[in-house]
Amino acid sequence: MTEGYRVKDYGQPVKRYVQTMELKDDPQLIALYRKAHSRDEAWQEILDGIRQVGILEMDIYILGQRLVMIVETPLDFDWDEAMARLATLPRQAEWEAYVARFQQCASGATSDEKWQMMERMFYLYD
Repeated sequence: MTEGYRVKDYGQPVKRYVQTMELKDDPQLIALYRKAHSRDEAWQEILDGIRQVGILEMDIYILGQRLVMIVETPLDFDWDEAMARLATLPRQAEWEAYVARFQQCASGATSDEKWQMMERMFYLYD
């Protein structure tokens, strides 16, 4: 049986950003990437920085070597401003260098340079 994923109610409208990225085609590296993003292994400074720039929720989904990230923010959130700020926060550059070994990306790329923004092409609600 397939179950869905719970979504948090923030008591306010939110907007959503959806991005994608490819990992290197190596099952061992993918397993290490999964571990690096586990509750036990994710760096606290990175989690704190995500919240500090105003992100309410971030989910990463995986299928094979394809990642999809869903980010929920307040309606007044400015993506470009937040990503520029995030890149300057403690250990962010170190984290990006660490996870880059798993990702198909340019050396030294920031998070915002690695992830490709997806375009919504359908929605059901009014």
